[in-house]
Amino acid sequence: MNRFLTTTVVTCVVAGAVVAAEHTTDSLDTVKKNVADGKALLVDVREADEWKDGHLKDAKHLALSDLKAGVPADKLKMTLPAGSVVYLHCASGKRCLAAADLLKKDGYDVRPLKAGYDSLVKAGFEKAK
Repeated sequence: MNRFLTTTVVTCVVAGAVVAAEHTTDSLDTVKKNVADGKALLVDVREADEWKDGHLKDAKHLALSDLKAGVPADKLKMTLPAGSVVYLHCASGKRCLAAADLLKKDGYDVRPLKAGYDSLVKAGFEKAK
């Protein structure tokens, strides 16, 4: 019985590691181009107060806490149309990985960015006014 439990735990840990999201290898120039060309969406998963303090001009807002609570499918489809690449960002590149794991389960092509909000602004992404 102990061996079975150990094997099950190891299998779950390994399977979880394989499924876990990783930061995209797409360059920030590629991200900018894909968003500008309408091939991709930029989604900010920071919380509402962070979004209100400043956000990127081309970004949509979908807080990680809302994703964890469960966004209704119709709202999710309105925010994230099918067939688009979804670049996720947060403040430091960590929360977008958790958001990516949640959205991948719904079949989205998510690509979390390692660069956080401030780094994206420094890289030339325009702030909303």
